[in-house]
Amino acid sequence: MLNYAQVQNKPRVLQSLTGLSVDEFEQLFVSFERAWGDYLEQHHIQAPRARRYGRGRKPQLQDNWDKLLFILVYFRLYPTQEVQGFLFGIGQPQAHEWVHKLTPILNTALGYEKQLPERSPWRLERFRA
Repeated sequence: MLNYAQVQNKPRVLQSLTGLSVDEFEQLFVSFERAWGDYLEQHHIQAPRARRYGRGRKPQLQDNWDKLLFILVYFRLYPTQEVQGFLFGIGQPQAHEWVHKLTPILNTALGYEKQLPERSPWRLERFRA
């Protein structure tokens, strides 16, 4: 099973898998962790629930470092979900679930980092000013 602990001391492998250096990965992790906390607060802690958050089956991707690695590998390499699941020790349905859960969280983290591309030219000119 691929995880961050295996690649954190292998900068060339991390660069190949994610497109980021170790320093860039760790910098993005700070924003990713903040975005993950916001997601949990909005969708699980404040939402009406039958049971308290944290009960039930534990996810395979428990560590936030592994979650960030998972979604960055997916967007860098675009493997099938079957292959992505195999790399991270989960099944295709769980890989599908994680991709759709982590994509908006990564997008939010990149927004915190001001790394999102501007889609409208008129807003880009206003941003430059």
